[in-house]
Amino acid sequence: MTASPRTAFDRRPWAGQTREYDIVKEFVIAMVVVGALVFALAAIFSSPDDKSITLKSWSRSAPSDLVATAAQELAGTSGTAGYGPPYNNTPDASQKIGPINLQQLAGVRIPIDTAKDFVIGPLEQLPADPATTTALSAWKAATADQQSKWAGDYADAIAKVSDGDYTKVAAGDYGPVPALTGSLLAAAQGGALDGVMQSQGHFFSTNYTYSLLFLADGTYLEDQARAQHLGGDQWGMTNETGSYPGQSWLWLYTFWYQVDPFASSSNADALVWGLMMALTAGLLLIPFIPGLRSIPRWVPVHRLIWRDYYRSHQKP
Repeated sequence: MTASPRTAFDRRPWAGQTREYDIVKEFVIAMVVVGALVFALAAIFSSPDDKSITLKSWSRSAPSDLVATAAQELAGTSGTAGYGPPYNNTPDASQKIGPINLQQLAGVRIPIDTAKDFVIGPLEQLPADPATTTALSAWKAATADQQSKWAGDYADAIAKVSDGDYTKVAAGDYGPVPALTGSLLAAAQGGALDGVMQSQGHFFSTNYTYSLLFLADGTYLEDQARAQHLGGDQWGMTNETGSYPGQSWLWLYTFWYQVDPFASSSNADALVWGLMMALTAGLLLIPFIPGLRSIPRWVPVHRLIWRDYYRSHQKP
């Protein structure tokens, strides 16, 4: 087979000048230049390094919100208390795809009793003053119905105050709940509650589940998120703090939360997950789907991209 003139030319040995090439020097220079550019651009364009929100910062910035949230945890009316699996077996709380109950399939893997794990347990682990000890004893001696009534009435009373200030709550029979929530607030403001909530009785622990759930049950964390445009209806999954871009590859997932029927559904997480699984399966199965797999032949964009190849291989 005779080589084409272009191929023959390409195979000719180099007859021009040559010079030494120090690839190590080139590598070092490239690393230094690229490294300097990375540090400079990161300093200018990287997202802000905001301080973490802790129970201490929450308690000092919004003490009434922490007290109101603690009362809801005691009453069993918080978001976590009614979440369902994997935290508890709250009836009709699970999200479904048709008849398939996804949360129930997983089961309760992280059992949480909000009153015990978020309020009573931490107070028992902290050094207690006489007032807190008396309040804990009164709480434990009461029936479950009485405990729920005390905590529920106190949470409702705080909600009725115009500015939510727990110090302005109307007088009522709230049992030991004000003393318990007040002690929890004091521990949080002193910084002790973060460690106790995180450790959950273990000497070493990096499990932030309990503290994050407790924090998320209040309104403070969501308020901070929305102020940074991170709310679910603000395309939060594709944002970082402030106006900085975040995970743009998640736009398709976030998009569905902005449109009905997903936007108005309490079952949105399961529905969006199911839709994304279907779309992903469709993408993987494109080579096997009749009609869909023929689109490249009908829209030959590839021939435009590799036009030089197809031009040189055209049939005479």
